[in-house]
Amino acid sequence: MENTKLTSVKILKNLYTHFKVNTLNDEMTLQRFTNRCLYLYLQDDKFKDRVDNIDELTISGSKF
Repeated sequence: MENTKLTSVKILKNLYTHFKVNTLNDEMTLQRFTNRCLYLYLQDDKFKDRVDNIDELTISGSKF
């Protein structure tokens, strides 16, 4: 556990609900998904660009 960092983040309810439904029969957890996405963000420039340029999640000027 010394290689982990406990953190708290707020995520959009509807996205989390869809994630739970889509991964109900999978081994994918939010923790596993988050770690893999962080890794890809740091290692893959195309993935980073895609994430950086998503604007569909902007809600009333929020930083989502």
